[in-house]
Amino acid sequence: MNKSSLQLHLPPVLINQIPLEIKSQSIRNRTTVVSMIAPTVGKTLLISTAIFFSVFLALILFSPSFPFSQSPLNPPPPERADIWSLRRLFEWRPCEWWLQRRPDPLSVKNNGYIRVDCYGGLNQMRRDFCDGVGIARLLNATLVLPKFEVAAYWNESSGFEDVFDVDYFIEKMNGFVQVVKELPAELASKEPFKVDCSKRKGLFDYVETVLPSLLKHRYISITPAMSQRRDRYPLYAKAALCQACYSALRLTATLEKKGSDLLEAIPKPFLSLHLRFEPDMVAYSQCEYSFLSANSTQAIDSARGERKPWTGEQARLWRARGKCPLTPNETAIILQSLSIPTTTNIYLAAGDGLMELEGLTSVYANVFTKSTLLSGTDFENMHGNTKAALDYYVSINSDSYVATYFGNMDKMVAAMRAFKGLYRTLFLSRRAFAVLTNQGLNGNLLMEALWKIHRDDFVMGVGSALPDCFCEFKL
Repeated sequence: MNKSSLQLHLPPVLINQIPLEIKSQSIRNRTTVVSMIAPTVGKTLLISTAIFFSVFLALILFSPSFPFSQSPLNPPPPERADIWSLRRLFEWRPCEWWLQRRPDPLSVKNNGYIRVDCYGGLNQMRRDFCDGVGIARLLNATLVLPKFEVAAYWNESSGFEDVFDVDYFIEKMNGFVQVVKELPAELASKEPFKVDCSKRKGLFDYVETVLPSLLKHRYISITPAMSQRRDRYPLYAKAALCQACYSALRLTATLEKKGSDLLEAIPKPFLSLHLRFEPDMVAYSQCEYSFLSANSTQAIDSARGERKPWTGEQARLWRARGKCPLTPNETAIILQSLSIPTTTNIYLAAGDGLMELEGLTSVYANVFTKSTLLSGTDFENMHGNTKAALDYYVSINSDSYVATYFGNMDKMVAAMRAFKGLYRTLFLSRRAFAVLTNQGLNGNLLMEALWKIHRDDFVMGVGSALPDCFCEFKL
């Protein structure tokens, strides 16, 4: 590098700082000038560089986006609208093949009569009955009104006709399957021959093993297996099932009036929350919970019987598979992560004996239940099926529906909401909550991770309806 190029690289401010006598020296003295300036330049550049990097480092350290400028467990939650404001990419709608087409004509020949025996809660019995309708159509049989289990455990003694409008059901099923209120005289005094359907799942199972009993005895009773392969049914049988479940089953006028009054009493808009944290539910799950009250722990232990909770590594794996019911407090955390305001009106669609409810109400104060909205006498006289029917009615008509479980009621409610064109429906992920908390996430980092998982589920329409009668539509 020559000396003149070195002079050109000096900043003007430094040139002005050079003594006047030095500037007047001849070209042959420039070497001396450079030797005098170098220390001044080096010192000034060093100071300038130090100041620059100090400012730059301070900007980085105090920037909100820098990971160490805040507690790693408590980043500020992003400003966003609630989850219902997201645009969905997919929706489930009733398939045209059963909703718009005329049913295939029924055969003139009738192979006999089938009664469906239903057990469990209202929505489980409803599911079994819908399956029974499909089986009756499959076997070209006449359907007798079902028998609902009389169960002391459910505080239940009501039958099918006490819950559902029988005449409306028969009318809506016209052309899909034949339904009768009473048996012909030659069969009226007989009990049906019970056929074990616990391992029957598809078309050939029923045709090969159940049809012979139907032809022989003319009157049989069945309880469909839980793991039905409805995809193996011919379309005419599937259409009968879908018509029964989503078009023909309507509550009695008395129950609809109670449901309408209850719906009217709930402040609007509101979210219906199906929360499952009863002693029997927790006991059945075989999950262990810390920090529960003594009363809750005692209630769970009393309900366990021989179903002991998992321990150690098995307990962790079981929870990571999403097998453990969400507590009310865990539910509140997920609702907050979805940006659902804490001022939201919530109708609690839940059974009796719900535990640890203060974990929810301490965050979401506007919580309403059947017992708080209905008169004491009216509520006390209700049976289990009546209470379940009211929860169902309110939930299919609510502004939004959130379930902490994916049970029979949730599947029915989600499907009916899709049938009615109501898509603010979401199932909270027990598995995601367990996995994320097991990874040590808490605070706002946990809530952000929960938001992303449930956002993706909602946008993609995951779990919105039963696939047997509903088809996926890309929006």
